[in-house]
Amino acid sequence: MKFDLDQFISDCKRAVRENAPQVAVNEILARAVSDGSSILRSLGEPKRAEMQKLYQGNDLTILNVIWAPWMTLLPHNHKMWAVIGIYTGREDNIYWRRLPGGEGRKLEAAGAKALCERDTVQLGNDIIHSVTNPIPRLTGAMHIYGGDFFGVPRNEWDAETLLEQPCDGQKMLRRFDEANALFLKA
Repeated sequence: MKFDLDQFISDCKRAVRENAPQVAVNEILARAVSDGSSILRSLGEPKRAEMQKLYQGNDLTILNVIWAPWMTLLPHNHKMWAVIGIYTGREDNIYWRRLPGGEGRKLEAAGAKALCERDTVQLGNDIIHSVTNPIPRLTGAMHIYGGDFFGVPRNEWDAETLLEQPCDGQKMLRRFDEANALFLKA
């Protein structure tokens, strides 16, 4: 199967209009990541950590997320459903839940899932997760969101205190830059 980005976006846009859009998008993504080498030929071999915006609309955002080796993203929420598929490398997710009561709305770990090549996972609207690339090479993942990922205010939790704070998009992009600095120096 040859990965065609335009067709992939078109299929996802059509799936978002179905009765169970997340399930339909997951099926499309699972087919795509079943042949990661085709995605690599189409998008190119990852060279650095980054979030490549492939499509952004009011009801759908598609990102090609490249994780640097050992890179970690803080616990965060999306406030919309998501589907993640790995086409090269590995992405480890820790799922978090809010602790009842308490000032600052702290978290505790509630589960984890390692995603390897060809794996997909569906995340609900209320999921809080953190992401780590635990391997010594770049990881490529498609992240598809059921809304405008960049247009919705989201939250993240401090790495040390696990206290909730507004998600700062520029701060998140700096994490990719910092991970690249370490990766390219190695």
